[in-house]
Amino acid sequence: MANTEASLKEAMTSIEGTLGVALVDYTSGMALGTLGGGKDFNLDVAAAGNTDVVRAKLRTMEHLGIKDEIEDILITLGAQYHLIRLLKARGTNGLFLYLVLDGARANLAMARHQLKRIEAELEV
Repeated sequence: MANTEASLKEAMTSIEGTLGVALVDYTSGMALGTLGGGKDFNLDVAAAGNTDVVRAKLRTMEHLGIKDEIEDILITLGAQYHLIRLLKARGTNGLFLYLVLDGARANLAMARHQLKRIEAELEV
């Protein structure tokens, strides 16, 4: 099992094209840990904003009576992919991993696969 810091480092180093990664609590909108980003991309602001995305989708599913779980949410920009993976393991309720990828360098299928593996090893 890996702690938050180790899991974020694993995402940054093992997922090709990763620009930034965060572990986010969507009940509060706060990032519990971030790595990457930079002066042009504030991961704390992105974490808060993407909390609204997750909440909106969960609310919509409830209104529609959808009895399923969100595995991940993909946002495709011109030059980037933003991947939100809701965590399912015991003790991770209300948390998601947020991954920002360079669209030119990333393999989206591999990124999803590796993020799922990192989630399985994460201990919060």
